[in-house]
Amino acid sequence: MPHLGERQRRVVTGAMAEALGRGGQAFVAGASGVSTSTLSKAVREVRAGAEPWDRQRAEGGGDRPAVDKQPGLLEALDELVHPGTRGSPMSPLRWTLKSTYQLARELAGQGFKASAELVRRLLHQMGYSLQAPAKQNEGAGHPDRDAQFEYLNRLASERLAAGDPVISVDTKKKELIGPYANGGAEWQPAGEPQRVSVHDFADRALGEFAKAIPYGVYDVANNAGWVNVGDSADTAEFAVESIRRWWNTLGRDRFPTATRLLITADAGGSNGYRPRAWKWFLAQLAAETGLEITIVHYPPGTSKWNKIEHRLFSFISMNWRGRPLTDIATIIELIASTTTQTGLTVQAAYDPGWYQRGIKITNTQMEQLPLCPHHWHGEWNYTITPN
Repeated sequence: MPHLGERQRRVVTGAMAEALGRGGQAFVAGASGVSTSTLSKAVREVRAGAEPWDRQRAEGGGDRPAVDKQPGLLEALDELVHPGTRGSPMSPLRWTLKSTYQLARELAGQGFKASAELVRRLLHQMGYSLQAPAKQNEGAGHPDRDAQFEYLNRLASERLAAGDPVISVDTKKKELIGPYANGGAEWQPAGEPQRVSVHDFADRALGEFAKAIPYGVYDVANNAGWVNVGDSADTAEFAVESIRRWWNTLGRDRFPTATRLLITADAGGSNGYRPRAWKWFLAQLAAETGLEITIVHYPPGTSKWNKIEHRLFSFISMNWRGRPLTDIATIIELIASTTTQTGLTVQAAYDPGWYQRGIKITNTQMEQLPLCPHHWHGEWNYTITPN
């Protein structure tokens, strides 16, 4: 009876023995492989009215869990892992980077018996999962971080519902121009990899134009990106010029009746809330276009939450991985060919302009700007009118 559980087999053989009487019990024991003591127990259960059932063992049968046999095991494991845990305070999932083998050895040092497999099962029961290292530490969080996110999301939702343009902007990582290795791989004829330079040193012949500077504009409503590729400098003037070129190329036609533009940007960099030049050149753009431009910055230390990072830049990086960015034309073609299954479209263009670093805006010039800070964190949230 190999398909029956232990208790099922015992009850069935007990019933057979009971039916055959005392003289047939030895025969049943030999035929079924059940010991005579077990058979006697089965006979008593049958006489008491026991019947076969689905359980493999009687209730309470089998070995006890390790946490019951070793009081304090679960607490000791949690204490070992807890100092190394991290994660979002809004999520119940906790992460640990310690291996199960290391944790099992540490538990053994405290007198517990726990295999790596047992540790793994207990960690899953406690809500932990093994995670690889990730770049997430961007400095101390601002106390109003969450409230600023709520303010940004509320304002963006209102503008989108009204049909106004909402864009997310940022500068992508500068890329070396030339035959340099680019992370990743692509299909090539066997044994014929594309040859690139051994060292990633900027080409001196190109001087300060040895790097491409992609500045992105992501249109949230249309899931569309625009990338302005320069090779001069990442300045506030370049950032605003990139927005201007997006508006003149795409934005004006997509939003023909728009009178307002909402821009979400990081707290730092060329489009941060501190550079005066950023606000100065935005005021010029507002006057040219007649748009009331509202800027809402992500709180400090939260640049990875900027929509342009995971809606546009991440897909551009995946599209050109494994390919050397030999020249500006190649970079533009690779950016413009980026698409996703969710419908992302991207356009790109070369910006031949030369942008001067270190432009100073005086106090008098700042006082003349038609800039209105919002009541909530006016340094992060402000509107520039076109007059």
